[in-house]
Amino acid sequence: MKPLASDHQLKPAKAVALAIATLAIGFLAAACQEATPPASSPTAGSPAPSASAAGDGKGLKIGTLLPATGDLASVGQPMLAAVPLLVETVNKCGGVNGAPVTLLPNTDDQTDPTAGADGMTKLAEVDKVAGVVGSFGSSVSAAAIPIAIRNKVMLVSPGSTSPVFTERGKKGEFQGYWARTAPSDSYQAPALAKLTYEKGIRRAATIVINNDYGRGFEKEFVQAFKKLGGTITNEAKPARYDPKATTFETEVQAAFRGKPQGVAAVAYAETGALLLKTAYQQGLSKGVQILLTDGSKSDQFAAQVGKTSDGKFILQGALGTIPGADGKALEAFNKLWQAKFNQAPAAYAPQAWDAAALLVLAAQAAKANTGDAIKSKILEVAKGTGKDVSDVCEGLKLLSQGEKINYQGASGNVDIDDSGDVSGVYDVWQVEPDGKLKTVGKVSPAIN
Repeated sequence: MKPLASDHQLKPAKAVALAIATLAIGFLAAACQEATPPASSPTAGSPAPSASAAGDGKGLKIGTLLPATGDLASVGQPMLAAVPLLVETVNKCGGVNGAPVTLLPNTDDQTDPTAGADGMTKLAEVDKVAGVVGSFGSSVSAAAIPIAIRNKVMLVSPGSTSPVFTERGKKGEFQGYWARTAPSDSYQAPALAKLTYEKGIRRAATIVINNDYGRGFEKEFVQAFKKLGGTITNEAKPARYDPKATTFETEVQAAFRGKPQGVAAVAYAETGALLLKTAYQQGLSKGVQILLTDGSKSDQFAAQVGKTSDGKFILQGALGTIPGADGKALEAFNKLWQAKFNQAPAAYAPQAWDAAALLVLAAQAAKANTGDAIKSKILEVAKGTGKDVSDVCEGLKLLSQGEKINYQGASGNVDIDDSGDVSGVYDVWQVEPDGKLKTVGKVSPAIN
């Protein structure tokens, strides 16, 4: 998965836990109040909003289904702050359809499909939301989508990148109730394959998490790398690991035994760290270029994998790709985020902002606060023939006056197609000698 060029530092767990409550309360306070800028990465896990924060109950009600805990928690933190920031901005300029937007506290999907399905059921059937930003993990979104469709709730993911959704969308399975603001791995996997080949690697292996995200990425990467002229050393026997696994000896041996020059590890941060640590401990990864993806990009990742006996980070020099951001609204979004949190936004924050923006703009365009209404207008505001607008408040004003708009987001143009997909650009990131992650370039998914 697969969220921006700038990185940020996460504090130790106890400090983050303390920041969670403080930040969440600030986000959900009345529109005239300002949250205290966090000392570390914005997080959420908030208590219920007050009546004044929630509005009068007659306006648009939306929720989030994002990972506050589990394997994707560290990657998901920026999204947990982006959606409340969008709602706060919207409510300051008058809300939607003449009333404040109600944002429910985040429903933690725990990076688990079962928990995600339970959470989506609560949001749709108990809380009666019209739209949901979520989920991040592709397997969680896959579990939530049928519930959204059944209850006519619009679901917009800021990070589920499995190509499976493209295939299902083309078949019409989602009935218009699904979209995403992060591009499919049918783009990112070829981008990583191109990066791999450009680094002089001709023999590569894959090791992936055994879910929609991992298998979908693996399929696209293998096809793209072979098309470029490379060889996949373990193509006949793919190395895939159980998302709930705690040991990885067999899997890493299967990935590294063919003496690849590089190994593409498509993993989530927590399990991916254990996997790569195991490969090092078994002496398999020495001299092998490690290639990573968005699922494992978190500021703690290098530290989680650990250091060598001489004190160097095991992952030093590892390269990865992640959906970047280049939208017309990006500069203004960055300034807003900087002013709020005194730091640059991290990966997937722009995609989460855009997901929430599309929900509120579509409701305003439809002049109704239901999931059906949002579904009927979301493609129109995302890629319509109306006036190009990058400011959400300006867009809401024009729509309230009966005009049409074409929203230009922070992550990109968010021109959602009939399958619910968008295209995008990719940042290349690298693990530095000090363990920090640095954006070192960009790569396109085009294969020459």
